[in-house]
Amino acid sequence: MGSTCVRIAIDAMGGDHAPGEIIAGALRAREELGVEVLLVGDPQKIKAVLPPKINLAQVQIVPAEDAIAMDEEPLSGVRRKPKASINVAMDLVKQGQADGVISAGHSGAAMAAALLRLGRLPGIDRPAIGAVFPTMVASKQVLILDVGANVDCRPKFLEQFAVMGSIYSQYVLGVPEPKIGLLNIGEEDCKGNDAAVRAHQLLRENSQIAFIGNAEGRDVLSGQFDVIVCDGFVGNVLLKFAEAVGEVMLQIIREELPQGLQGQVGTAILKPNLKRIKQRIDHAEHGGALLLGVDGICIIGHGSSQAPSIFNAIRLAKEAVDNQVLQRIQSQYQNQSSGQLQPESSQ
Repeated sequence: MGSTCVRIAIDAMGGDHAPGEIIAGALRAREELGVEVLLVGDPQKIKAVLPPKINLAQVQIVPAEDAIAMDEEPLSGVRRKPKASINVAMDLVKQGQADGVISAGHSGAAMAAALLRLGRLPGIDRPAIGAVFPTMVASKQVLILDVGANVDCRPKFLEQFAVMGSIYSQYVLGVPEPKIGLLNIGEEDCKGNDAAVRAHQLLRENSQIAFIGNAEGRDVLSGQFDVIVCDGFVGNVLLKFAEAVGEVMLQIIREELPQGLQGQVGTAILKPNLKRIKQRIDHAEHGGALLLGVDGICIIGHGSSQAPSIFNAIRLAKEAVDNQVLQRIQSQYQNQSSGQLQPESSQ
């Protein structure tokens, strides 16, 4: 698909700073990335925060009657409110009116809406949320999945995560042969619980991926791995801890810079370096996490997302569309030999 025709549905009512910051990020992406954005939500609230210079005839607003509150149970909320903004946005993708969807609202509701509206890709038992982390190698990132979609995972799920993560890393992150790791408490094959040991065996035997072994906690950001798989419980703890560490580092840098005139001069000199540091460790620079395994491009943003995060989330969605991530995952499973990577029966 050509980059000029990518259309992204934005849940304008989702997030702590909705709709203002969500719309600001979407409008920036529209200008700088050349994407079409569909703003889904309450038309009056959306129009109220649009910049005066914006021509309303050039902004596509898709009405939605409701929104899923952060304190609502996700599945019941999605089912009770079929006209909620996240449901309407997902329907746009399902109907082919949008190529992807972005939401910084209730992450559980976004995942539930994606499963109910879009469904799973053939061959995938469980979708996984993949998040990109910086590493000690300046030009390298690591994709961690799952970071919250599945609290408990069977070994087969982890194997599927590895396949999807490998495809994403190769075609979106530009890694020729992604090195896959399994998050564990030791490097040895026998380490971990029974599920970890069995997952290690499945990953080692899978010829479709470059599995190089277990990854301990200290290895996650080393740059040794391109993709690391784990269950959603551990992955979510890891994600939020990493975000907190990044915020602490940025705060320490701000506090330790000299004050007064000396500080102003020093900051001016270091400005390019400080900008690169922020780009590497600030989670806002990564935009959000891709929900891999559903039949549509879906990016789940942080609840506190502001305009820069939304812009980067849209950039992420555009890259996934341009690089045909869904089609490549489908092709990978269609080409599997009989008996390998087949979905387990529903439980």
